[in-house]
Amino acid sequence: MLIEKAIGDAYGACFEYMPVDFVRQHNTLSGYPQHPVLNIKPGRYTDDTQMALALSEVLVSDKPWKKRVIADQIVECFKRDPREGYTSGLYQLLQEVESGKELLSRLVPSSDSSGAAMRSAPLGIISTMDEVMERAKVQASITHNTELGIKTAQAVALAAHYMFYGIGPKSRLGIFLSEKLLYDFDEPWQGVVGRKSWMCVRAVVTALKNSGSMSELLKEVVAFTGDTDTVAAIALAIGAHSEEIEQDLPKPLLDGLENDKYGMDYLKEMNNKLLMLSGRGPVTVSQVS
Repeated sequence: MLIEKAIGDAYGACFEYMPVDFVRQHNTLSGYPQHPVLNIKPGRYTDDTQMALALSEVLVSDKPWKKRVIADQIVECFKRDPREGYTSGLYQLLQEVESGKELLSRLVPSSDSSGAAMRSAPLGIISTMDEVMERAKVQASITHNTELGIKTAQAVALAAHYMFYGIGPKSRLGIFLSEKLLYDFDEPWQGVVGRKSWMCVRAVVTALKNSGSMSELLKEVVAFTGDTDTVAAIALAIGAHSEEIEQDLPKPLLDGLENDKYGMDYLKEMNNKLLMLSGRGPVTVSQVS
């Protein structure tokens, strides 16, 4: 889940808010093209994966699932490894604060953008839906304490849970989410994906339903254009455990993903800890390459 999420994030970041012509020309899965405007090194993941790592680290620890604890981990992850991709305001704030307590005291969590949804997928490994929804709500309330900010964070976590535990066919994922959360996530998405969280979730659900492989899934979400790193990161994290989706991410994307201190090897380590927490054995190298 985390490796696939990072690949989707890093690949999608190469195309974020670029024109359709650029996307059509370079969306080949043959590697990570340099974004013409953003100064993000090809193969590096962004805030989407870093914040998912923060949640994962709390999840596999013995720490309580409290806003202060999660906020502490978000700050720690950023301080040890500053990343591009955060909104300018949050990036500046993370540079200035020294603790989760300080972060919580200065945040105004009134956004309904995709920031809480983009980090929620690791919560899908939790075995009960009620707990998945509650933990997603708690973490979302740190930055996105709005109705849609919370619902979409829950939607991503529930979608990952749905795939991880084989609850039903991917064709019914949107219906499942709509019934659980009383919001229409099943309406097919077309066109540019903006920063609103509901746009990202509908685009992800649409692409998951249409795709039979991870390669198809990644190409489709990037072809939407717009907020491509967030949509790709969410979609690949969820698709990683679908029995209906062939795990065929191209070798150039696996080999090209960064592997510094918090890169590929660290993602594998954290991914295995999540799987062990769920009661499943660790993933082997052959399963992710």
